[in-house]
Amino acid sequence: MSVPLRQQLDVGLYMLKQKFGGVKRYPLVLMLEPLFRCNLACAGCGKIDYPDEILNQRLSVAECLEAVDECGAPIVSIPGGEPLLHREMDQIVKGIIARKKYVYLCTNALLMEKKMHQYTPSPYFTWSVHLDGGKDDHDRSVCQGGVYEKAEAAIKKAIAAGFRVNINATLFNNAAPLRMADFFDHMMEIGLNAITVSPGYAYERAPDQEHFLTRAATKTMFRDIFRLGKERAKQGKPKWRFSQSSLYKNFLAGNETYECTPWGNPTRNIFGWQRPCYLLGEGFVKTFKELMETTAWERYGTGKYEKCADCMVHCGYEPTAAEDALRHPLKALVAALRGPKTEGAMAREVDLTQQRPAEYVFSRHVQDALSKIHAENIHEAAGREVIEAAE
Repeated sequence: MSVPLRQQLDVGLYMLKQKFGGVKRYPLVLMLEPLFRCNLACAGCGKIDYPDEILNQRLSVAECLEAVDECGAPIVSIPGGEPLLHREMDQIVKGIIARKKYVYLCTNALLMEKKMHQYTPSPYFTWSVHLDGGKDDHDRSVCQGGVYEKAEAAIKKAIAAGFRVNINATLFNNAAPLRMADFFDHMMEIGLNAITVSPGYAYERAPDQEHFLTRAATKTMFRDIFRLGKERAKQGKPKWRFSQSSLYKNFLAGNETYECTPWGNPTRNIFGWQRPCYLLGEGFVKTFKELMETTAWERYGTGKYEKCADCMVHCGYEPTAAEDALRHPLKALVAALRGPKTEGAMAREVDLTQQRPAEYVFSRHVQDALSKIHAENIHEAAGREVIEAAE
């Protein structure tokens, strides 16, 4: 099973509790970013374009666990940067598991074999390895040769050691459906538990702006991929296992008209709680409560904001699909049994004519963070001088 039954039940009960409690907005997955530093420089990444003073910052174990408690989401995804560069990452993971939260530790796997002994297989723990396709596709995506081979070796070692292992694949407009189908077949053959797949989001500061997908291209590409998956399953090949809901996959194939649920996957990073979502950094607040109560959620999403126009990424739309499944369980079941529809007319597209223009505030947030870091450094230096003078 792509998502363990235990996890499905826990998340389902959590959602029902929120509904019965009259909670309108609630999180499903906490996106916890303890650092931005990475040991790769991928052209499509919008998380590495920071000065060294910011890349050197880390959330402490206490800050991470405080965020988990404050948010209360049943699932914690730990992206980055590269989380395994954090010297206390194993302690962060252990603390989250002790709270009976489901942890997805995202990694490019370059350090995975070296660090694996620090972790223990658990129903609450999943390695989530970044792989954007087979050897040529992935190494091109991460702008470095040999990365795919190291990642696959680490995946095989983790599976053999009893860990749950997923991959997260981000697809751009140069992804070929046939090559992706071959890649998914291979992942199933080596015993991978599940695949998380998503179209790439157009980070405004990513070095490569040419390969992000439009919504129309996303739908066509995923229809082609899912069609190949159905054909291969009929031929007796292993059925692809996805860690995502049937309705989100149906959305990717153009069969659902969904609005984004940006609060479904809130983000806590070194700046604070990020407004409005993991993909857009347009302001930061100190507490989760402040994020939920003071963010102008109605100003964001496809059709509302220019930056969101082409977004179909799972962190915004999987919570929407989950809500839809809760309201219409039969619809979700039918989609799961039949798979995404790959033929015929697509669902109505969101109107973009009334969206507000993009605002570019990234530089201001970076400058504010640098000013804070410099002030803290001056304060610490002054404190050391006082201590030295007293001695």
